[in-house]
Amino acid sequence: MALESFKKVDLSPSHAYLLMMVTEEPGMQPSLLADQLQLKPSTITRLIEKLEERKLVVRVTEGRWTNVYPSPKAKEMLPALKECLKEFYTRYVDILGKEESARLVTNMGRVADRLEK
Repeated sequence: MALESFKKVDLSPSHAYLLMMVTEEPGMQPSLLADQLQLKPSTITRLIEKLEERKLVVRVTEGRWTNVYPSPKAKEMLPALKECLKEFYTRYVDILGKEESARLVTNMGRVADRLEK
């Protein structure tokens, strides 16, 4: 369902979420992206490399840190990315219902928190 929702922007859900995060908070470090998306740093690196190939993000080394910034093209895509996210949300709410969807998101957050400990 997520793959179908993000097909319009020709990105996988993982690429799309990372791009939305970087666009909404430019200069994020890959380690923070890994924490927030709950992905391995090596996976984040591969996602960033693909987005760089498509000229959607740029990595900038600032002192000891590497920060990820959106390109102008990525900034232009943000409304379309948000529309895909809205469509994804609407589709799963239509299937599960609003209350069950909210419970699912809450429970997934709890499970993720427990796994981190």
